[in-house]
Amino acid sequence: MAVIKQRVLGRGGLAVSALGLGCLGMSDYYGTPDDDESLATIHRAMELGVTLFDTADMYGAGRNEELLGRALTGRRDRAIVATKFGLIRGATGGFAGIDGSPNYVRRACEASLARLGVDWIDLYYYHRVDPRVPIEETVGAMADLVRSGYVRFIGLCEVGPQTIARAAAVHPVAAVQTEYSLWSREPAESVLRACRERGVGFVAYSPLGRGFLTGAVKRVDDLPDHDYRRGNPRFQKENFARNQQLVQSLQGIAAAKGCSVAQLVLAWLLNRGDDVVPLPGTKRRRYLEENLGALEVSLGVDDLAAIDLTLAEHGVAGSRYSEASQRLIEPGVP
Repeated sequence: MAVIKQRVLGRGGLAVSALGLGCLGMSDYYGTPDDDESLATIHRAMELGVTLFDTADMYGAGRNEELLGRALTGRRDRAIVATKFGLIRGATGGFAGIDGSPNYVRRACEASLARLGVDWIDLYYYHRVDPRVPIEETVGAMADLVRSGYVRFIGLCEVGPQTIARAAAVHPVAAVQTEYSLWSREPAESVLRACRERGVGFVAYSPLGRGFLTGAVKRVDDLPDHDYRRGNPRFQKENFARNQQLVQSLQGIAAAKGCSVAQLVLAWLLNRGDDVVPLPGTKRRRYLEENLGALEVSLGVDDLAAIDLTLAEHGVAGSRYSEASQRLIEPGVP
């Protein structure tokens, strides 16, 4: 098995691979699921030394946890399992609200443990903040799960500095997960700084801009009809064309480095600090292996300056979420 450098999330010493694997797209949002290939991708990731596997109870309305659970059979010792609670899907799969109440926290955890087929969850995230419930109450319930042995470490998703501080006053927070990439850099100025002030690790989801920054998406019409990205502002016609110019410029930098643009983008994130763990998602082994190649890409001062110049010249067109999805993120978080 290959050895991938480890990074530590939080002061409690949760060691994970420098790149994780996001499992969302294996069951939901992006194209048609392919369980056989997804299982093969998870197993290949383990062979290559990836240890952090990320899912959530709302991904595929529980099916994604079940899929990861199947992949873990006989391999539990190779995985740091991260899952989430708080976002609720209705019977037809639609969004049905947020619940951060203490009773729900325990029920959600028990359900996730059953779907995953594990005795404990390594990293348990609060997926989105319920404005009706003080963060102290939710985190207090999560802390009870740690004391009970059902959870090893806790995390938060898409929260602002004030919430991080309030949560950390109740129980140590190992990681905050927020979208972070070359076209979503806002966390560097607020959330990431708040994490560092309190010794909290930072897990960057959608580090490849939902696939856009790889250059693989040539036209919106090429995406399946039910693909989530069709409704994302950055994939809309005018924004799509402008953002393609950014990707084309990045491809030039990547070519000069002898790497793919996906590897360049991930290497940039890895360069942000040893407390940042990118979480690229894929359900294909070939993309997994390409992404892991980013660990071999070294960016110098000139490379970073060229990337900064490209971003300054082209910018990013469109907000990162639709208005409906943005309302689920804590107010004040970009």
